[in-house]
Amino acid sequence: MSKKPIFLVVLLLNFFCINAYSADLSKSSDEGLVEIKVKAPRVANDLPAGSYATAATTLRFDPLTELQSRGLSEGQSDVTIRGGLFENTGFKIGAVTVMDPQTGHYVAELPVDPILMTTPNILVGIDSAIEGFNSAIATVSYGIRRVNDGGDISLGVGSDNLNFQSMKFGHVTIDSSGNDLGVAMSFARSEGDGSLPFGDHEFARANIQLQHASTTTQTDLILSYQDKFFGWPGAYTGFASYPEIDDTQTTLLLASHRRETRGGWFETSGFYRRLVDDYDFNRLDIESGIPGSFEHETKVVGIGFQGLYESSQISWRYGGQLTADKLVRSTDLTNGFFNNRTYATVSLVPTIKTDLQNGNKLIWRFGASFDYSNRDSNKVSPLLGLTLSNSDAAGTTNYSIEYAAASQVPGYTVLNSKTSGLFGGNPFLGREIAKQLSLSVERNSDDWRLRATLFNRHDDDLVDWTYATGAPFSRQANSVDIKVIGLETFVIKTWESIDLIIGYTALHKDADYGLAQVDASFYALNFAKHRATLSLAYRFAKAFELRIDNGYRIQEDNPLRTGDDSTFLSSASLNWLSPRNKRFGATLVVDNVTDSEYQPFPGTPASGRQVSLSARYTW
Repeated sequence: MSKKPIFLVVLLLNFFCINAYSADLSKSSDEGLVEIKVKAPRVANDLPAGSYATAATTLRFDPLTELQSRGLSEGQSDVTIRGGLFENTGFKIGAVTVMDPQTGHYVAELPVDPILMTTPNILVGIDSAIEGFNSAIATVSYGIRRVNDGGDISLGVGSDNLNFQSMKFGHVTIDSSGNDLGVAMSFARSEGDGSLPFGDHEFARANIQLQHASTTTQTDLILSYQDKFFGWPGAYTGFASYPEIDDTQTTLLLASHRRETRGGWFETSGFYRRLVDDYDFNRLDIESGIPGSFEHETKVVGIGFQGLYESSQISWRYGGQLTADKLVRSTDLTNGFFNNRTYATVSLVPTIKTDLQNGNKLIWRFGASFDYSNRDSNKVSPLLGLTLSNSDAAGTTNYSIEYAAASQVPGYTVLNSKTSGLFGGNPFLGREIAKQLSLSVERNSDDWRLRATLFNRHDDDLVDWTYATGAPFSRQANSVDIKVIGLETFVIKTWESIDLIIGYTALHKDADYGLAQVDASFYALNFAKHRATLSLAYRFAKAFELRIDNGYRIQEDNPLRTGDDSTFLSSASLNWLSPRNKRFGATLVVDNVTDSEYQPFPGTPASGRQVSLSARYTW
């Protein structure tokens, strides 16, 4: 089937949903009886067509995140926010950022089942500086859900010989003090041949969660393990002639405790993470145990805290994390000055609220964060913010201006790779610094939310991987100073049977690589100048729900990219729930509906259209 008819089908589906949306709006306005709160996530589809769901799945069409994938999104994806790089985004569970010291390509490799975590908050500016760790631009922050009784089992098949299964189970008992004791388990596996030759995958994931919860406290222990093998031609090299593979085993042990108090709240978390990685740029000529086989093992432990203390005049927002890592073994990361490091960060931001006339409030935030490393320079970063807040009968409007600086240090792939070769490192690269000024307006109402932000950021000594025509089969780690100007906006609106999410981001960058020979950038200058998203969830005929995520982008020109710099991407699903027995359901999912060949990474082939059908039983 040609792409043009598919494109028309997608447009018709969206037109159908929008017309239903208009009719539903008319009905809701006439009745005016039901108060609806905005609880919808920023995307429509939370299930992929090519595998089981991971932390990357719901970020694909999020208006606040840019997800760049190699093959299917659940195979390997980089997450960038506000024009940053993949290593500038941290992933946080509870009170700790779970980092990968080898490379930022693996920070989204959370082996935790998304069902155990809340919908992620995207933290930037002061909020990211308080809660984040070694992530200079943004933090994707997850809470831990309360365990509930029940479970479900799901079986699915799809195109390219795909088959996948998942099972989840939770049980809660009450102890002698009236508190909840919960246990949850989840298991999932997936395998398929992929939409391209040598694009196969085999994934398996297991989770066990123990929880003690009361009305004011929640304590969790989570043990997670994930084994992922995926192949994709030109995944990291950008040369499609290389049948590359990446085989990782990730173990995560996470403990977390949160307490609500009269004056605010406090949360502390600790984790242990081990990742074993075997990457080969040519699966037909696999080597082991020698330079060029790209085998690595890392371990990292960390403990963090965050909280809020409120008094009558001033409130205190604080956070901190201490982390130690080790590059246990590596066949190729042997050129640096060290293979273990200790990091720490602590942030304190007092807040003063002043009541004004007509229900207005003036909110001052001021403070700083301090970043420490035993291998790098230390850094104090100022944090300043001012918000004018107005509340009325329909909702709250906030007008804000803030300045936030943050810093981070690069990982071992940058620092310990040989200075030339397939991945050329640089052991002298140091602390990266981001300084951002932003203006924003936000409106929160009963059934809709809007936020628009204009920002200007200076990134100093940002670590990028670059290309030079004199060394076409190598990429080199270089520092770059970048000035970024951007506009970021989204709106969420809900009705009785419709959820609508619209987003738009515009970016402009000026880059200075100094004396380095750079003809193209794989990451820092691989960004969308314009990106628009539209997501719809429409519940109809009592038993059906149609979900559609769409994205249109105009990418910055890149000489390494083959094909167009603009594309329309779409993902759609049709969900059925049995009207006779609510325990049974089925889902049809189509990813890359238009079969776009747009390359998220320059030179790396795109994943083709994928279709899957799954059945689910819930108890």
